[in-house]
Amino acid sequence: MLRGARRILVTAPKVLLREISTPEALERLEKLGEVVYNERERENLSEEELRELIRGVDACITSWGSPRFTERVLENANRLRIIGHAAGSVKPYVTEEVFRRGIVVVNAADVIAVSVAEFALAMILNCLRRVPDFVEAMRRRDWGYKSRRGFGTGDLRGKTVGLIGFGLVARQLAGLLKPFKVRILVYDPYVPQEEIERRGCAPASLETLLKESDVVSIHAALTEETYHMIGERELRMMKRTAVLVNTARGAIVDAEALVKALREGWIAAAALDVFEREPLPPDHPLYELENAYLTPHVGGPSDERRRELLGAVVEELERFFSGRELTRAVRPEELRVRA
Repeated sequence: MLRGARRILVTAPKVLLREISTPEALERLEKLGEVVYNERERENLSEEELRELIRGVDACITSWGSPRFTERVLENANRLRIIGHAAGSVKPYVTEEVFRRGIVVVNAADVIAVSVAEFALAMILNCLRRVPDFVEAMRRRDWGYKSRRGFGTGDLRGKTVGLIGFGLVARQLAGLLKPFKVRILVYDPYVPQEEIERRGCAPASLETLLKESDVVSIHAALTEETYHMIGERELRMMKRTAVLVNTARGAIVDAEALVKALREGWIAAAALDVFEREPLPPDHPLYELENAYLTPHVGGPSDERRRELLGAVVEELERFFSGRELTRAVRPEELRVRA
């Protein structure tokens, strides 16, 4: 096929495309063939619009908010060979029918994982040193707060860190933790033991991880198995000095049980970037707890890293159309257990 005959559809509206791309990435994309853009400033395409535009398209680049590739859409995908998702999870967009038709799926999850891992590390350190408390005290001009505070602080160095889930983010975080000389326990029944050990971590049961960890950081996907997997029973297993960090999915933690744990001192603190209901309702008791550090689901890619997302997908399209091995392919069997 001549390069000029190749067509690539980009579903992201203009505002989002500007956030996830650079001029260099767009230039590389347009060298691959004729690019059809979503010309709307803010609105994503509807399912019906995707169905109409997908005919005669060889590759489709999606991002947050893109329509789902339903069977109705795929009926018109007469030339579609690859979907490149310029974001993380493809679960909301890709159906099993996509894989049954032999369409290749790639995403930029590894790019996002770097930012999430750094954010998780920041949350861990904030919990241990209670940095936000002291920042807020200084905003009040309250220098004496440091001697009146009702909590202790700790170091990360030499501690035991438990990672629940061992996907891209957890593996990045494990690397960031190495200089702190921590012992890293991993619970992930879908990752071979040798893979965990190869990365310098120790496989553990969930019970062992909860009982022995000073820090528990959640990186699992939300599935039927993981829904409320951290509840009252699990929180009571943890050390009273331990901290819990969740940058994965809010519903993995039973929020009602966590509120009780924080109020009654079963654990020392929790840092949460994700919640079962988002936005978190304004009357939620988590807001009132001094040992709960809450952020509004901002642990994904930083603004700086967001601009790399399209480029990562373009790189995969370049590999695909030149017959080279892909590095960011999503396997259908991963969808059930990965984010």
